[in-house]
Amino acid sequence: MTRVKRGTTSNKTRKNTLSKTKGYRFGRSTKEREAKVAIAKAGVHAFAHRRDKKNDFRRLWNVRIGAGLKEHGLSYSKFIGALKKANIELDRKVLSELAKDNPAVFAKVVAAVK
Repeated sequence: MTRVKRGTTSNKTRKNTLSKTKGYRFGRSTKEREAKVAIAKAGVHAFAHRRDKKNDFRRLWNVRIGAGLKEHGLSYSKFIGALKKANIELDRKVLSELAKDNPAVFAKVVAAVK
């Protein structure tokens, strides 16, 4: 049989690995072994932070709603409780958008709850 040299395959693998770490600092972008570790850790962080992002947005919505309610003399917790009692099923995302972009409509929602 003829001899098969595997340099092209190794180079392709190495090139793909290093292209994924483009922009990383120090040896992580130039050394293959460090680059593999960096890619693995980046995947772990990406997975965890996709979950964290949901919490971050919920916190942002709560702050926006609370800021909108200060003008009407209500607290966030009392407003949410009153919404549930009045059977108004607007979620926090929609309420925060209303408080930020359409204060008049948000005022109507607050009036319906009071």
